[in-house]
Amino acid sequence: MAEIISGTALSATIRSELKCETDKLKAQGIVPGLAVVLVGEDPASKVYVRNKTKACEEIGFYHEQYNLPATITEHEILDLVDTLNHSDKIHGILIQAPLPKGLDFKNIINHISPEKDVDAFHPVNVGKITIGDFDFLPCTPAGVMELIHTTGISVEGKNCVVVGRSNIVGKPQAMLLLKENGTVTICHSKTPDLAQFTKNADILVAAAGKAGLIRGDMIKPGSIVIDVGMNRNEEGKLVGDVDFASAEPVAGFITPVPGGVGPMTITMLMKNTLRSARNHGKNKNL
Repeated sequence: MAEIISGTALSATIRSELKCETDKLKAQGIVPGLAVVLVGEDPASKVYVRNKTKACEEIGFYHEQYNLPATITEHEILDLVDTLNHSDKIHGILIQAPLPKGLDFKNIINHISPEKDVDAFHPVNVGKITIGDFDFLPCTPAGVMELIHTTGISVEGKNCVVVGRSNIVGKPQAMLLLKENGTVTICHSKTPDLAQFTKNADILVAAAGKAGLIRGDMIKPGSIVIDVGMNRNEEGKLVGDVDFASAEPVAGFITPVPGGVGPMTITMLMKNTLRSARNHGKNKNL
């Protein structure tokens, strides 16, 4: 039976550390600040934004939240981004996805200053991640790495399989595993016979967005299985990409859904914001 890796517990530990670091920065006159921009009325987005605001308050960040109507123009959003780019109170800017139709998420992200792009979506930050010389790590992949590290098993020399090739998780996840000297394979929806790859994975990261895609008979015994999936099944229950019931008896370590990767994503956002504030202080010679 696999050992459960609790993202909830790890997240609480890291947030406690971040609060201590925040208090030290405040003593130097620097208060980390995060601005979150929510456009429209997407219910899931509202929940995510609420959780991010709660995390800011827990750690002691200054925060601003902008609730914008779906009818807003892209030009108006870009004006807001420009204002936040020049605000000394704000060290991190987050545009909550998805955006309503007619708004170009890519164009808006490209207007965020790379120094305040705490989601690490700006092309400058994506490029830095690719060459392994980064300021910020994308939040979900960074959280996955923290979860892997808790097992005490080194990534170096391990067969690592990432199922999913999104710009937000799959691709950067592969880069982070490569940086730690893993041998990485990326699989996706067009990969024939997915099991032939997953069965050889010492570390398996499932991030395809398809409920129950990975079954227990597709997993290498004793492996580390990290489930990034956040799906609703027919009963409306939140489930991952991994069929937990069949995978748990086979894996060595496994993350649950919920309570695995999810809490770590917001915690890594907080970590990036703190780092941005610290960099801002250095630039000001504080």
